[in-house]
Parts: sequence; structure tokens; C-alpha cells
Amino acid sequence: MCNQTAGLIARALEENEITTVMISLLDEVTRKVRPPRVLSVPFGFGQPLGPPGSVTIQTDVFQQALRLASEAETPETWWHYESP
Repeated sequence: MCNQTAGLIARALEENEITTVMISLLDEVTRKVRPPRVLSVPFGFGQPLGPPGSVTIQTDVFQQALRLASEAETPETWWHYESP
């Protein structure tokens, strides 16, 4: 799914009180749709959670996304993924 579509879906879900975190591969596109919470990752297309077989990195990305969902206090909060 493209970053723009994911951002628009996130906004629609948030309007219905469903918490979302968008994992972004292209920040310049994501900024245009202004999703509520974004975890920006440095990985390539098709690898939003990290390289194939990298369970430690994939788990960490997922955990950071969950933390962002619970800790973000303002709209349009952006975090940049930091590897362990």
C-alpha cells in the first residue's frame, strides 16, 4: 500500500477513535497527508519492518510503533526509528 493511501486511512480511522501508527518509508509523501502518528524507518520498499529474516530488528520496529501509539500526546507526532 502506498504511503499516501496509508496516511489517509490512518486519518479516517483516527476520526473514528481508532489509534493508528503509520510506518513510513517515504517521509516527503507521508508529510503531505499528515497522519496522526508516524514511525519513519530507513528500510527499502517492501521491508517496512526491516530486512527479511532480521527478527530482532523487526520486533524492535513493532515495539517502537506500539510505544508511539501509547506515548504520543500531540497530533502528527513523528518518531524516527533507532536501531537497537
